[in-house]
Amino acid sequence: MSQAALLQTDLPLPLARRGKVRDVYDVDADHLLLVTTDRISAFDVVMSEAIPYKGAVLTQLTAWWLAQLPADIPHHLITADTDEIIEAVPALAPYHAALAGRSMLTKKAEVVPIECVIRGYITGSAWKEYQTSGTLAGEALAAGLRESDRLDPPIFSPATKAETGHDENITIGTVIERVGADTAATLERLARTVYEFGRATAEPRGIIVADTKFEFGWRDGTLLLIDEVLTPDSSRFWPAGSYAPGRGQPSFDKQPLRDWLDVQRKAGRWNGEAPAPTLPPEVIRATSLRYRDAFLRLTGAPLDLARLGLPADQ
Repeated sequence: MSQAALLQTDLPLPLARRGKVRDVYDVDADHLLLVTTDRISAFDVVMSEAIPYKGAVLTQLTAWWLAQLPADIPHHLITADTDEIIEAVPALAPYHAALAGRSMLTKKAEVVPIECVIRGYITGSAWKEYQTSGTLAGEALAAGLRESDRLDPPIFSPATKAETGHDENITIGTVIERVGADTAATLERLARTVYEFGRATAEPRGIIVADTKFEFGWRDGTLLLIDEVLTPDSSRFWPAGSYAPGRGQPSFDKQPLRDWLDVQRKAGRWNGEAPAPTLPPEVIRATSLRYRDAFLRLTGAPLDLARLGLPADQ
């Protein structure tokens, strides 16, 4: 029986890592299996409940974007088709239900330890720093910007993981020190190209891609685009119809969850730390629908549950 909601997998392959959302397995020396669960985090806390279909949305949307991208953007995806994955890795046959719609067989790459963030609008941590000092990662920005203002051209704003696990904005100079000038330039060029393509694709569909992050990895001397691409988890999606600079914007993915948690926090029912309070069914469903709505708007078609082998929504 296929699963609409999955918190964790346990497959007969070596577990390479288990992130906030993805379980990553070593298939062999050249291949990885990425399984996107339905785990969800907000305010840096992973919820105890799964969001139905979320993993399938992230996986299938990534696969959709990679199929749309120009041919000169190399990437790691081999297939996101569950039957093709099991054909390639027969030991996974008994786990079809857990893999359905949410798994990707990929080329293994040596990850570049840089988060390639592109900011098309000033918001989030960039806005907080700008309010304080007029800078981003210590470098001056134009004066007079308002919260959520569009940035033209977009800013390449690399980040790295701090020891606490939070992303930490760094300068391009720091990137050059860590990976070299040629690699830094290639990372920026690829990230800008993919972001501009994504922004131009999303805008007429009613979604603003305010910012996004990409990851890249080396394989055979080539930088590959890896991990997820232009999803509601890796990007800040705003509804274009309600966009207005000078204030924060509602997000397109976790807003029902964030709003509910914010109410719990203000009412003194949650201190903002793990564990989070138990999510009510209506918040889980509203968040699931929000993810699927983003998929529909971007791709022009609903998530095809039957084709993916997922159960129909109840």
